[in-house]
Amino acid sequence: MSSCPFSFALNTTSAAQAERIVQDEKAQLNFDGRMSYGDYLQLDTVLNAQKPLSPDHNEMLFIVQHQTSELWMKLMLHELQAAIHNIAQDQLPDAFKKLARVSKILEQLVHAWDVLATMTPPEYSAIRPYLAQSSGFHSWQYRCIEFAMGNKNAAMLKPHTHRADLLAIVQAAYAAPSLYDECLRLLHRRGLELPASHTQRDWCQPYEACDAVENAWLVVYRDTPKHWDLYQLGEELTDLEDAFRLWRFRHVTTVERVIGFKRGTGGTGGVSYLRKMLDVVLFPEIWTLRTQL
Repeated sequence: MSSCPFSFALNTTSAAQAERIVQDEKAQLNFDGRMSYGDYLQLDTVLNAQKPLSPDHNEMLFIVQHQTSELWMKLMLHELQAAIHNIAQDQLPDAFKKLARVSKILEQLVHAWDVLATMTPPEYSAIRPYLAQSSGFHSWQYRCIEFAMGNKNAAMLKPHTHRADLLAIVQAAYAAPSLYDECLRLLHRRGLELPASHTQRDWCQPYEACDAVENAWLVVYRDTPKHWDLYQLGEELTDLEDAFRLWRFRHVTTVERVIGFKRGTGGTGGVSYLRKMLDVVLFPEIWTLRTQL
């Protein structure tokens, strides 16, 4: 009998605790005057940014695909620019983390094409007239990524001349040293022999492969214990270009699947233009040195 009051007390205490928990949870669910999940992520703005122009059901897919890709590219630029700065400051561990993240972002972008590929040619044809001249070719973020990766081409500034603010951003990326330029300057600072033509050049000019640069990388790859961080940098560049090539390949394949060989809405040759991009090598000596090892 003596155990009954004790048991009752326990149950009473548990009930009181449970009531307090319920009240605490109710308080937590009251967001009056506090920042919510949607507030933090600006979801009202993000989720209301899809404005289909056609009556076709499939246009929502087309818009979301490209908007999310632009968001990933925003993060990619954020990481790339920081990695370039890290390399310029000899902060390689920080750069490695960011370059690895960029490669993972590219994986996300590769898989995004799988979703767009569910759009059939008749479905795309239904929305194409509403796109007018708009095209991914006009993406200023993508152009900044291309320039940061070393694919410099003055003609690619032209699609952005209609917006002075965006043109200024793209021009700054065009005039700045690329990721690979900063990597070569780093090798030079480490005592590896590199010509001034590749460490003090006009950064606006397209990069040209050089035997002396390949030889410098070969020194790194033939004595990895001595040059371990530079060797790791070379492999980060390899991963990055590998991922970028996959993204380009999925891009051209998806475009061919959806529109065939029609001209692009932005005035390019469509598939023919994209196929030419498959031949662009961003870090040439990183690939050619492998034949010599």
